[in-house]
Amino acid sequence: MTEFLTDRRTLLGGAAALAGLAALPKFALAQGAPIRIGTLTPLTGSGGPYGPLMVKAVKAVVDEVNAAGGVLGRKVELISEDDQTNPEAGVRAARKLIDVDKVSAILGTWASSVTTAVAPLCWESKTFLCTTSGADSITLLPHQGYLVRTQPNTKLQGRKFGEFALAQGAKRVFVLSPQTPFAQSQFESMTAIVKAAGGETAMLIYDDKKPAYRSEIDEALRFKPDAIVLGGYTPDTSVILKDLFRAGFSGTKLAFGYSVNQKLLDSVPADVAEKTFILSPSPAEGSKAYERLVKLIGVASPDPYTTQIYDHINLVLMAIALAGDSSGTAVKDNIRKVSQAPGGTKIDNAIDGFKAIAAKQAVDYDGASGPCDFTEIGDISDSKFRYEQVQSGKIALVKIA
Repeated sequence: MTEFLTDRRTLLGGAAALAGLAALPKFALAQGAPIRIGTLTPLTGSGGPYGPLMVKAVKAVVDEVNAAGGVLGRKVELISEDDQTNPEAGVRAARKLIDVDKVSAILGTWASSVTTAVAPLCWESKTFLCTTSGADSITLLPHQGYLVRTQPNTKLQGRKFGEFALAQGAKRVFVLSPQTPFAQSQFESMTAIVKAAGGETAMLIYDDKKPAYRSEIDEALRFKPDAIVLGGYTPDTSVILKDLFRAGFSGTKLAFGYSVNQKLLDSVPADVAEKTFILSPSPAEGSKAYERLVKLIGVASPDPYTTQIYDHINLVLMAIALAGDSSGTAVKDNIRKVSQAPGGTKIDNAIDGFKAIAAKQAVDYDGASGPCDFTEIGDISDSKFRYEQVQSGKIALVKIA
């Protein structure tokens, strides 16, 4: 366990530096029992490359808020645990955060398997959970509102593929995908968008271990597609791209960022992947929140998960400030009031949010990962995506939108 506490000298120094905030009742020097917030990130295991920076982002916000006097006149205490990218370890750590540390919220669960295992502990104890996991099933759990996530689910990703295909002039879209837990939901979401615009879709599920896909390509081409979406991973997508090239397909090719990447480009002839479009969820690069995060943690290009957990801590602390209550239930009942209040003041950090709340203004937070507007079940309703294309053998940014 690692605990991050802010000492009194820091508090006093920060409070003096932010003397202009002293007029706000809830910015009085933090007193009383601390408000405890937990992070449960992968500091080790397969997600280990992400967890430490995620914690650093949360700590930076907590330090900033404590320097301004805390929340509700109370210091924020951060307690960070390692889920080891393992559900069993995640449950043990979550149990400690909930039962021993009495945290109001747990932030940053990464692997879907960990989030799925930890979520019941949270809703049963009325502890709020913010996650970066993407599996559709997570927000379908009976979480009673004690969960939101900032990672686009697979349905949203499917919608983005459909919208982009239409933008390229495609009316007939064919999807080639191996059997994955999300293939069907992505296809259904994509189909809804394409059909609403008068188009048609079809999908073929293939065996991702085959050495060649000529029969699958023949079936796809019989559909006379304007665009083909490649839903697989790098090894099988490499083979399919070669077979599509041999078949002379000249339409639009769309793929995921985790399949068409530099590794793939290094493994196929240059012409094979040329002009392929690549779509990936993206942080809100260039936004005020993103630039503020970059400055806070001193990292030029923080990964999507770090931008998301930065939004988690800002939203949770603003929800507590608005509620005047630090319980998990108070966070549940108020997080949408600070993330997406209609006509609210646009806010990109908790400090400015506290000011708006003290002035009795509605708050609409736009974060480093995107708008952070949540549906009724806790999914984000929209997200920034990164659109790239293979041009002259290199991956070139087309837009972030």
